[in-house]
Amino acid sequence: MVEIYKSQESGHLEKLTLKNLEKGAWINIIDPTPYELKEVSAAANVEPDFLRSALDEEERSHIDVEEESVMILTNVPVVYDEESYDTLPLSVILTKKFIITVCLEETPVIASFNERTARLFHTYKKTQFLFEILYRSATFYLRYLRQINKLSDEIEEQLRQNMKNSDILRLMELQKGLTYFNAALRSNDAVFEKLLRIRTSRSLAGILDIYEEDEELLEDVIIENKQAREMVEMYSQILSQMADIFSSIISNNQNRVMKFLAAVTIIIAVPTVIASFFGMNVPVPMAEYSYGFLAVIFIALVASFIAAYYFWKNQMF
Repeated sequence: MVEIYKSQESGHLEKLTLKNLEKGAWINIIDPTPYELKEVSAAANVEPDFLRSALDEEERSHIDVEEESVMILTNVPVVYDEESYDTLPLSVILTKKFIITVCLEETPVIASFNERTARLFHTYKKTQFLFEILYRSATFYLRYLRQINKLSDEIEEQLRQNMKNSDILRLMELQKGLTYFNAALRSNDAVFEKLLRIRTSRSLAGILDIYEEDEELLEDVIIENKQAREMVEMYSQILSQMADIFSSIISNNQNRVMKFLAAVTIIIAVPTVIASFFGMNVPVPMAEYSYGFLAVIFIALVASFIAAYYFWKNQMF
């Protein structure tokens, strides 16, 4: 899917096509076909490899510079099924005329730039628009991290009341999401630092022109990204410690159950042994007494009581 927009002075977005493409337009590409990539590459004069870079789910954040364009590839956060967090590559390509975004899926980051928010950004201010996309990505990381923290608190409360496999699996899913976020934020941080270094490069004049207000926005992006990294590290440690604690609790409960079952087995074994002795096919004590059977039962019960009392005193159950 290819959508093309251009900000107007009135504050709304005008929708364009590749046939009436204008300078300052924003070309948004989502899960494109090879034919769509070929059309955009020809219309915008962009290397096809630039357009295909974000279509690899395993692609890590980096910057590529060509003579007529520069590509900034970052990883943006996404959420599936409310509790499954992941990241996706998003490439932002700047040329002298256009800004192009490419992603495998519709993401909340790009979806937040729409007709309702059109007054807050300008597609023809390419560098500023780039930094606004990066800033929006960082804010979504922070938003999702707060959601993960809230979910982990809910799971902890449920595990305190009743440990279920489903809750432990939910905890593992959150840990996996934090791992993805941590890797993405680290690689994004390297990209932002590189943007700071190349902002004065003469070879990028007319493509990546950074003004004073743009530098302030880039600094805000770096600050938000570092804050997200710190939150990821903190929440990862909390979840890891929580998992270790509940693992220890499960192991301790299992040991208690095994101790209880062992004690019960021994208590039951005592009268069994006594009954076995008196049940042999040989002369045994009290065989000639009419109350011999009751006496054996009494001895077995007393022995079982003594064994039970011993285990109770030693906190076996």
